[in-house]
Amino acid sequence: MKSEPARRARLRTLAAVAAAAVVLPAAAACGNDGGDGGDAGGDKGKNNSLVVYSGRDEALVAPLLKDLEKKTGLKVDVRYGDTAELAAQILEEGDRTKAGLFFAQDGGALGALSKAGMLDTLPQKSLDKVDAKYRGGKDDWVGVSGRSRVVIYNTDKVAEKDLPKSVFELTDAKWKGKVAYAPTNASFHAFVTAMRVSEGEKKTRDWLTAFKANSPKVYEKNGAVRDGVDAGEASLGLINHYYWFEKRKEVGADKLNSELHFLPGTDPGALVNVAGVGVLKGGQSEAGRKAVDFLLGKDAQTYFATQTSEYPLAAGVTSPVEGLPALDTLGGPDMDLSELDSLEKTLELLKDVGMV
Repeated sequence: MKSEPARRARLRTLAAVAAAAVVLPAAAACGNDGGDGGDAGGDKGKNNSLVVYSGRDEALVAPLLKDLEKKTGLKVDVRYGDTAELAAQILEEGDRTKAGLFFAQDGGALGALSKAGMLDTLPQKSLDKVDAKYRGGKDDWVGVSGRSRVVIYNTDKVAEKDLPKSVFELTDAKWKGKVAYAPTNASFHAFVTAMRVSEGEKKTRDWLTAFKANSPKVYEKNGAVRDGVDAGEASLGLINHYYWFEKRKEVGADKLNSELHFLPGTDPGALVNVAGVGVLKGGQSEAGRKAVDFLLGKDAQTYFATQTSEYPLAAGVTSPVEGLPALDTLGGPDMDLSELDSLEKTLELLKDVGMV
């Protein structure tokens, strides 16, 4: 479990992403002479080389990126790290960054780079593979896999008929002390940001205040929330859908004491966020576009669906995971996922209500 100083350091890094996105566009413009990045970019001028900054775990995507090398002939140099930290690094580096492709865990980090004017517009043929709701509003980044926020519930403690129809019902007295969540986790921050964007600042603050007063159980990560609910430590929990399917794959459905509840309509508790990619402006654009098309191809999309139980986002590829609702049946707020970049305001709000 992370120490309190470590958690605070991560929160400062997350806030820096949003703050830098506001300050750096002008600075980047002043420093960019329209060239290909020069020597500062290392391999940036080589069309067969690509530096990937990956916020996705090495254990998860390393095999996929090896396949990218094999299938495209590109020489790929991957630098792994936390999505928010890598986004902050790219923003700080500006047009001197060695990154050619940013592989982000969430739409908000890509939105921050888009706002800073650091991403190339992607070809329409690539964008057309993915529904507009799962790509950036400026056509400079695209989602490659999706995940839905869900309510996990312990089947011994909660009957299906008694499940909440909205995340806003979790402030009811009947759920006092019975809901698990991970307040310092990035996916919870994205959910709160989606609530702020779609429902407004006041309604979000009121919900957070009432939710905290309802004595929810605090965990460090989504996986711990999942395990806590399955063990009966809590009746309900807020997680991303694939954590439950990952557990089912590991232990078998007959060993689980929990199920998932997908909230309906435009509820922010049904947010579908994405892992996505953006090509940095500079000499690696051609290689970056090749990588984007590979990640939207059938092999890569099938990899996400089968290995992580995430949603494939490219048209023509569907998930084979048993029990996973079809992507086009899911709800969630109607919003540009780039707006999840307003993370700094979310962190200030969470701090104000005493959650972080």
